[in-house]
Amino acid sequence: MDFIDYYKILGIGKKASAAEIKKAYRKLARKHHPDLNPNDKEAEKRFKQINEANEVLSHPENRKKYDSYGKDWKHAEEFEKARQRDQSQRTYRSSGSSQYSEEDFSDFFGSMFGGRERSQRSVKFRGQDFQATLHLNLEDAYHTHKRTLTVNGKSIRLTIPAGVKNGQTIKIKGYGGEGINGGPKGDLHITFDIENHTKFKRDGSNLYTNVDLDIYTAILGGEVVVDSFEGKVKLKIAPETQNGSQVKLKGKGFPVYKKDGQFGDLIITFQLKTPVNLTSKEKELFKQLAKLR
Repeated sequence: MDFIDYYKILGIGKKASAAEIKKAYRKLARKHHPDLNPNDKEAEKRFKQINEANEVLSHPENRKKYDSYGKDWKHAEEFEKARQRDQSQRTYRSSGSSQYSEEDFSDFFGSMFGGRERSQRSVKFRGQDFQATLHLNLEDAYHTHKRTLTVNGKSIRLTIPAGVKNGQTIKIKGYGGEGINGGPKGDLHITFDIENHTKFKRDGSNLYTNVDLDIYTAILGGEVVVDSFEGKVKLKIAPETQNGSQVKLKGKGFPVYKKDGQFGDLIITFQLKTPVNLTSKEKELFKQLAKLR
């Protein structure tokens, strides 16, 4: 396997911060995304390389392994186990014990580097876990839908449940690296990065939003039409509604993760809007009202 310089692919230095890695990845992923470059094989190849680089460098543990072992970073744990086992066996032998032979503790190295056939068959190791980041908009997370994710050069079709949270990580068993010597495959860990470009603030399964209310409706009461995540909702306003008061629309919030048909609430905060550009007559009426109070 040839060495791939992931830092070079993302156009960053080896001392780049996590924020710099994320920024470089997003910029390049948008530029080379297959949807923006249809029928461009080179862009598709580049997009896969960018995703692979991000999967490694955005994960602190994987980045450390990559920096230490280069192209063999996926087998870093096996290398460390072998080194520790070799050290412990040497320590044990130096204490005067003859319970273990050179053949015993060399089995691991034989399996990793082409040793005896018997050793290759006897030592099995689980494949490397893969880490991936999936970028979604808040609107995407509102509905259960399917996505194709490119991981380590392979396309994986996933069903994304409604209600996933920003920063949440899910595990897809058996979609990681190949096992060694017939060992089981590793797992795929997907972390969701959800961007919110809506007027709603999300807190768990609840949504929050502000609604402007004119002073006349606030004083006299009436009806207003407000936005929910699913569309318009007609809302009754009680007379003498105060600035900053709240109403809760039950079940109009965000889906509850993996609980079909369950939703959080939508909490609306009213903000009174003072009229401007009053006419002389309007000002006079307000003066009369002030005298009455």
